[in-house]
Amino acid sequence: MLRFEVSVEDLLRSRFALSPAMDLCLLLRSLAGQNRPLPRAWATRLLPAFERLRRETELNAALALHTPQSGPNFVAPPPRGLNQTWADDLAMIRATPLEAARHEFAATATGPSARDPRVRAVLDSTDAVSRIAEAMDQAWHELLATDWPQLRAICERDVVHRVGVIGEHGWAATIESLHPSIAWRAGGIELGFFPPVGTVRLAGDGLLLIPSVFVGNIAAHLEDPWPRTLVYPARGTAALWGEQETVPQPDALTALVGRARARLLLALDAPASTSHLVRSLAMAPGAVGDHLAILRSAGLLVRARSGRSVLYRRTPLGEALVGGSG
Repeated sequence: MLRFEVSVEDLLRSRFALSPAMDLCLLLRSLAGQNRPLPRAWATRLLPAFERLRRETELNAALALHTPQSGPNFVAPPPRGLNQTWADDLAMIRATPLEAARHEFAATATGPSARDPRVRAVLDSTDAVSRIAEAMDQAWHELLATDWPQLRAICERDVVHRVGVIGEHGWAATIESLHPSIAWRAGGIELGFFPPVGTVRLAGDGLLLIPSVFVGNIAAHLEDPWPRTLVYPARGTAALWGEQETVPQPDALTALVGRARARLLLALDAPASTSHLVRSLAMAPGAVGDHLAILRSAGLLVRARSGRSVLYRRTPLGEALVGGSG
């Protein structure tokens, strides 16, 4: 079991972030068979490009640094916040000193793939960092960039929901809502499924919380340069993968309000802005705006400003319709 000892100061310093580089690494590991399998439609679409990149770029050198449990920090640097972009991550990857990268190579490149002559030539070269960074950049643009706006919107909506839970129910309920295996006990966070790790004291630095669409379970970073971190599955990921979720079936609701408006009502299990709904549902902005206006006029939604965004949420009537649509 892993336990984080949490103080009041830790709660004040805990925060959320997004990590494009980490999700890229998780995607690559899934395509390589080292991580949670991708849905068939995603695998069918991405595997040809993935295999071509393995032949034509130095991507195999990057993959050789990963195991099913971990990978090197320099290809997935710690994110600074919710506005993290791939360009931010790539700049940090490229800025990694060669000596630091080689230290990680020695620690992580220990499997059979690291002994491949082509991979070894990359890892032993003086320009290893730039060659791996270039391969990662090509992988980003060919495998993830097109889908990232939708995936990012799912993660952003997850954060909006968690912040709402903090405001209404507090940090303990929020932490426990991240995954069924997490519990808040006696002033600490316990993850029961981890191998014997012991107790980690946050020491006033807080906890970094990162939603991900590719992680299948809770993951943790416990060592520098990362802050103490929990990576958890973002809400809405199962719907993205086409898996079954414990949400109402939309058949009756669709018959009443139409398919597009039913999708919007069901998607608003947490407040969301128009732009978040556009990206996460892959709908046209004009159509989303029109449907939201109709649902609002019908008394099914309300809207309120939050910072620079206008967030929509279901009214009690909207909740009743969704709850009775199964």
